[in-house]
Amino acid sequence: MATTTNTVRLHRVLRCPPERLYRAFTQPGAFERWLPPFGFVGKVDKMDAVVGGSWHMSFTNFGSGSSHSFGGKYLELVPGQRIAYEATFDGGMLPGTMKTTVVLTAVSCGTDMSVVQEGIPAMIPVEMCYLGWQESLVALAQLVEPDIPG
Repeated sequence: MATTTNTVRLHRVLRCPPERLYRAFTQPGAFERWLPPFGFVGKVDKMDAVVGGSWHMSFTNFGSGSSHSFGGKYLELVPGQRIAYEATFDGGMLPGTMKTTVVLTAVSCGTDMSVVQEGIPAMIPVEMCYLGWQESLVALAQLVEPDIPG
């Protein structure tokens, strides 16, 4: 039987406390700041960061102006430790539901972060998912690592 979905696994160690990373996933302004890959602008129009709560956002291609939207619900939220949420694309653009699980572990120099995204539609090349996540994680580090007083 052919695989109809893909999974990506990512790992980073970031120079910040787990609580700061957790906030980057659960505050609308932060999420739209770092999640879109390079060349896209993100806009969160709904975020109810509680288990069972829903979220919704769009990515707009800065060059062409075209956009796509997606959203889902929160499956697990353990402050500073674990986040799991699902996402589906609006309008039947791509089939199925993706699940993203983020595990945060405090380490001596900050936070060890593991991300698993499952259920990625087969028509999205897995290497494009990795590329997009790599860009998003650069922006995430730029947001969470600075330790600015005040």
